[in-house]
Amino acid sequence: MSGRTRVAVFGAVATLAAACAMLPLVDKASWLVQAALLLAVQTAAGVVARRVPLSRPLTVAVQALVALLLLTVVFARAQAVGGFLPGPDVWREFGQLLREGADDVGRYAIPAPATSAIRLLLVGGVLVVGLVVDAVAATFRTAAPAGLPLLALYSIGAGLAQGGSGWLWFLAAAGGYLLLLLAEGRDRLSRWGRVFGGGEPGGPRSAAGFAAAGTGPALAPVRTGRRIGALALGVALAVPAVLPSIGGGLLRPDNHGDGPGGDGGGTISAVNPLVSLQNSLNQPQNREVLRYRTSAGTTEDLYLRIIALDRFDGATWSVSERRVTDVPVPLPAPAGLAPGVRTEEVTTSVAAAETYGQTYLPLPYPATSVRFTGQWRYEPEGRTIVGDHGQTTKGLRYQVSSLLVTPTAQQLAAAPAPPGELLREYTRVPATLPKVVSATARQVTAGSANAYQQAVKLQDWFSTGGGFRYDTEVRSGSGPDAIARFLEEKRGFCIHFSFSMAAMARTLGIPARVAVGFTPGSPQTEGAMSIGSKDAHAWPELYFEGAGWTRFEPTPSRGTPPEYTIAQTPAVPDPGAPSAQPGRPTARPTAPSVDDGCTGRQKKLEGCPGAAQQTGGGSSGGGPSPAQLTGTAAAALVALALPLLPMLWRRRLRARRLGRDGRDARDAGERVLDAWHETTDSAWDHGIPPDESLTPRAAVARLVRSGRLNAPAAEAAGRLASAVEQVLYAPSPRTPGDPAADAELVRAGLRASAGRRGRVRAELAPRSAVRVRWAWGRRWSAVRERLLARLRAAGRLLPRSRPLP
Repeated sequence: MSGRTRVAVFGAVATLAAACAMLPLVDKASWLVQAALLLAVQTAAGVVARRVPLSRPLTVAVQALVALLLLTVVFARAQAVGGFLPGPDVWREFGQLLREGADDVGRYAIPAPATSAIRLLLVGGVLVVGLVVDAVAATFRTAAPAGLPLLALYSIGAGLAQGGSGWLWFLAAAGGYLLLLLAEGRDRLSRWGRVFGGGEPGGPRSAAGFAAAGTGPALAPVRTGRRIGALALGVALAVPAVLPSIGGGLLRPDNHGDGPGGDGGGTISAVNPLVSLQNSLNQPQNREVLRYRTSAGTTEDLYLRIIALDRFDGATWSVSERRVTDVPVPLPAPAGLAPGVRTEEVTTSVAAAETYGQTYLPLPYPATSVRFTGQWRYEPEGRTIVGDHGQTTKGLRYQVSSLLVTPTAQQLAAAPAPPGELLREYTRVPATLPKVVSATARQVTAGSANAYQQAVKLQDWFSTGGGFRYDTEVRSGSGPDAIARFLEEKRGFCIHFSFSMAAMARTLGIPARVAVGFTPGSPQTEGAMSIGSKDAHAWPELYFEGAGWTRFEPTPSRGTPPEYTIAQTPAVPDPGAPSAQPGRPTARPTAPSVDDGCTGRQKKLEGCPGAAQQTGGGSSGGGPSPAQLTGTAAAALVALALPLLPMLWRRRLRARRLGRDGRDARDAGERVLDAWHETTDSAWDHGIPPDESLTPRAAVARLVRSGRLNAPAAEAAGRLASAVEQVLYAPSPRTPGDPAADAELVRAGLRASAGRRGRVRAELAPRSAVRVRWAWGRRWSAVRERLLARLRAAGRLLPRSRPLP
């Protein structure tokens, strides 16, 4: 087997090893066998094309064509011409399967059934990554960068599976990559000719003392490489095992995580509940996750809260990183709760299902004491209890004492201003938040006398008066414009309503956050209540001094609006919206309902028409779905990682040159020369190549003329040229001004005159990045010269053969 063939084989092995990380995503592993067979054919096509030999681009094209034919035969044979040639019908079939795959991934919880659409996503992804790995490692003979697509393939599976055996898939992927590097190293060594190694002591040697080729153990370079690889792999496995972490989703069943570890606390890290909400709500059946009994007279306000999202970056809400401590007995008094507010002590006994295992403990808010077994920690700010050292809720039984806080509308309306520190933290909004959010909040709450009236008007506007429609088919969206789009389209589910109301409340100066958990559930026999996966929900919490964090319910037809928000100031109608109901309903529902007339009881028993197509319960599709992650993450990482490297390198170099990497004590002359080099490279990126024959002043004159710099940029370039001349020629150089600031001015001037296309070209594909290739070329030339010199010296040490007489 030739060297490149060996590299191709190990490249396919490494691809399959990385693909093993996706095994937990699907309930059957037959797709991996299918992917292995197709990948073997694709790899064989590359081996044959290189043996012909074909050019490198043509070899990759042949492999891509073979992969397309294979996918056509397996997934679209009925639509193909002659059973294997792709035509228009095949492309339509592929498009339909991809759409169905995206829907299937969003509909099913992990592990999902291996439908034809999901198998196409998995097998096609493996073939694409295998093609990239083979092209990079075997065709272009640079195996090291092949780790990027392998990492992308492994990361998708490991990030979505979140299983307890993730280390096994990491070991398989890392081992496959090391085998690929080993094969590529052997191929490079073999192209040098005879290689001299250590050999066994006393083994056969040449007259010059070198071990004979092919004798002794593995070559010294290979043996050293094995040791280095094994050491690196061991460190990568051992270090994360001893580091403290808290894992696990908020709502996903069968999820195991690790606690913070240590006795001194630890931290609770930011998590995104959107994917977990979607997975819970999109399961085919409404699986029971919790069952409880309570002493409360009514359960309509007994929401079981998991966690509070208190950090808002303009695009989404997440959890701040906070310290966790031992669980105190009893729990501290709730923040902001005054003695005059009516409360009722409630005791609730909860039993979690064996299939529901996650690290956060669902509790009525505010809990005053919790009795449980296992290892749990407490986060005081959000009053959250989280599992430690892998502790989960799986099969757990626990008892909670909590307060049912029922403030009156008058008490909330007369609430004094919150404490200054709390007000600053929980009313913070980023500058990137679209202005329409705050403007709409002011318009909706116009005429309000206090923060309480503003909150009620916001809730009523979302739930009844603003023309919003509850729609589980709407994507959650992301980015700073997501809330603005929701306010314009007026269609969404609980994620949209809670996120938007909390953000608008913050713009009005009302402390706000978003709670994630479950609605009260549905009644069962003998007084028990059952909470299913489709009871997952999100709602806003607003802070009022005297009552503390207070629940509101802006989502139409979901949950129960609190008593203190009913029959208050009517909601402000939206003049551009369809006519809404004239007032709030007097009958308060005890279970969720949908717009098609399906009752909450029917919905929970899966008796509604089209229940299989609906996500059921509160908040479907929150956040980036697994379909998006599976469909776009691989393409983004594989297709964008390599092209983005020049841009990333250029940004890093600019930061280092201009002193933005934390180095303050740098020599003034070095700062000037670094700023000058950055200026010439910036000009090069914008189409003005450097000319080493010009003096600094002549170079600046050319730069100002060709770059059409404005006056401030031209003056900055002149100051930079004078500073360079001082550094290069003056015995005691003086460098007035700030070279880094001048370089930034010049770069800004180049960008201003370059136009949009020129700016994009300079940012994404900087011409000066060719210096990396030059630097590697020089290093390779130096290494090659040293190796050749050593080989020539070794050849001179060999005995010369005497001529025959």
